[in-house]
Formats: sequence, C-alpha cells, structure tokens
Amino acid sequence: MLNFDFYAPARIIFGKDTQQKIGEVLKPHAKKVLLHYGGGSIKKSGLFDQVVASLNEHGIAYVELGGVQPNPRLSLVHEGIRLAKQEQVNLILAVGGGSVIDSAKAIAMGVHLDHDVWDVYEKQLPIEKALPVAIVLTIPAAGSESSGDTVITNEEKSLKYGYGSNKLRPLISIMNPELFFTLPKNQIANGVADMMSHVFERYFTNTTHTDLTDGLCETVLRTIMLNGPKVLANPQDYDAWAEIGFSGTVAHNGLVGMGREQDWACHNMEHELSAIYDVAHGAGLAVLTPAWMRYVYKDNIDMFVQFAVNIMGVQMSYRDKDALVLEGIARLEAFFRRMGLPQTLRELGIDDTRLKEMAKKATSIAFGEEYPLGNLKKLAWQDVVNIYQMCK
Repeated sequence: MLNFDFYAPARIIFGKDTQQKIGEVLKPHAKKVLLHYGGGSIKKSGLFDQVVASLNEHGIAYVELGGVQPNPRLSLVHEGIRLAKQEQVNLILAVGGGSVIDSAKAIAMGVHLDHDVWDVYEKQLPIEKALPVAIVLTIPAAGSESSGDTVITNEEKSLKYGYGSNKLRPLISIMNPELFFTLPKNQIANGVADMMSHVFERYFTNTTHTDLTDGLCETVLRTIMLNGPKVLANPQDYDAWAEIGFSGTVAHNGLVGMGREQDWACHNMEHELSAIYDVAHGAGLAVLTPAWMRYVYKDNIDMFVQFAVNIMGVQMSYRDKDALVLEGIARLEAFFRRMGLPQTLRELGIDDTRLKEMAKKATSIAFGEEYPLGNLKKLAWQDVVNIYQMCK
C-alpha cells in the first residue's frame, strides 16, 4: 500500500425532501448565490421553485445561469465567471448532475483568477482559492458532488480536459433519490457506466497489499450492478436509487483509490470521443472499457482474475487464467448490453477517420511531447489507436 492523504470534506445531506433544506444549510455561508443549472428540466419538474423558495425563506439572494450542456462548454463558464463577478456572489449553487457541477466548479475557481480559466485545465496550473460550491444533485453518475474534480470542453479547440484540486470539493451536497425518478433510461445507463468506470480506474492497479480498498471497490461495483437494472426497470424504486446514488458518491470521493496507483487511461481516451463527437461520457466508457481490458490484462493477469471471480462471479479453472479473464470481460459487456449501452464506436456514430488524431491528442504527442496513458500498462499513441480499432 502506498502513502496517501485522504481529504473529503463535502457534507452529504441524504434522503427524502432534503432539497427543501438548501436555504437553511447555506445561510451561514452565503448571502447571494449563482444558481447554475442545465436545460430547464428543473423548472418543469418544480425543483427550481422548491430551491428558490428555500433560498427566499432564509434571506439568500440569487442570480441564475442555465444552459449547461452535457460535456459542459468553456463559453458558458466564461459567462458564469463574468456574472459571478458582476453580481458579487458568495457561492455557486449547482442544481443538476455532473456537467452542471463541473461547470460550477470551473466558475468557482475562475472568479479568483487573473488569467483565463482554460489555462488551469490546459497547463494544470495550481489554484490558490475558489468560491464554495454547493449542490442539489439530480443525476447520480459523475460523483462530482463529493470530488474535487471538474472536466470542461473547449468547443473552439475540440479539447476536453480535466482538473482536480481539493479546493474544489463541494461544501454541501443534497442527495434526494426521489429527484432521480424522472431520468430517461439512457441517462440512467450512462450514469451506471460512468460510476463503474470511476471504480475500475482505481481498482486495476499494480500496487499490492491493498486488501481493504480492493474489497471496497468490489462491493461498490457489485452494488451498482445489482441495483442498476432495478432502476432501469422501475425508475421510481427509491431503495435501489438510494444504493446507486450513494455508490456514485463513494466511487469518486477518493476513498476507493487510497493507497494504490491509479490508471485513468479509459477516461483520457474517452475524453477525445466527447470532445470531437460530443458523445455521452458513460456511453463512450462502456465501449472503451472492455476493449482496454482485453488489451492490457496480460500485464497483470492476477488482478483481472480477481475481477472476474470477485466482481463478475466467474467460476472456472484457475489453470486457464486467460479463459477466466475473458469470460469476466464478456460478462461485463453483457451487463452493459442489458443496460442498453452501446458496444461499438459505430453505435456512437464514430468511424475510423479520426482515430489517429484522437490517439495523438490523448497522449499529447499532437502537441509536441508524448505522455503515455495509464499505469497498469503504459499506453503510447499507437496503443491507443489499437484500442480504438478494437472498438469499431
């Protein structure tokens, strides 16, 4: 087990009707907030009115900025920074899912910068401070409600970059599973794939003596795979949504990655799909992850045997580890298929015309210096092309 420094200060307020407490819990922290949201579904559902009523009840002023899209855009972040400065807000209140939260975090740090916030993503610059961020979660998937991570798309450059800092961990997150009841089936499936990938990126490691975090990863994954089909079949299953929602938080608050080298190759490869083709992040991960597993498993076959047995429930002879691992990967693909997720790049509307371009961007060789992806197996740009080719 490696040295680690675990810091997860986000206050999670969980349960029925908890969104109505948002004004009460924010009152000690803000007099005026930027209320940030997506395409307007929160107004149709009545959630916007509930949040505003709670803010008004506790004397908290607000200015609103909607319009966040999946794969949140830098242009709207720039608008949010301008508005937050102009209105002198004390806090960014994100009402939505991962995209809204990512945009909110970008605005929160951009307010205090004397340069373009994109420089932070592109050059991985340190930040000194950020406005506090609070959340009313409407889509459990990204785990952004407890993480210090944010991902933004620069639509002009067709680039999608992530950034992480403990200064971006949310102050307070409200999670009411009832708010998930109206999610479309494709968003449910994409969310399940995304939170599973957050665990996989930490689980597959060359670090040894990680029994505790191995077990945590395996339990979170089994919980997601048990309850994902339940919410797909019955989107108003409160208990199943409670399991899924909490799993998404644990999957990305850092806990299951403590003391172990992490990978993150699949996320970096998928960011290129989202940046150029604007595909749903979870859908792209569902396509890439099984191909990545087949490409790298022989570099640490025992780790993949553990995956096949402990997570996918494969019962076969240990004398043929290759067959055991491949059966585990096949079962993962079958689960994704059961959830209605795509299996190929073709299903995402992606042909092979830009695979080399994406691989070179993902490994930065397109920008003059190559940085191989991943840690379980280092992937050069040609390796990334090979994985993309396997997904056709």
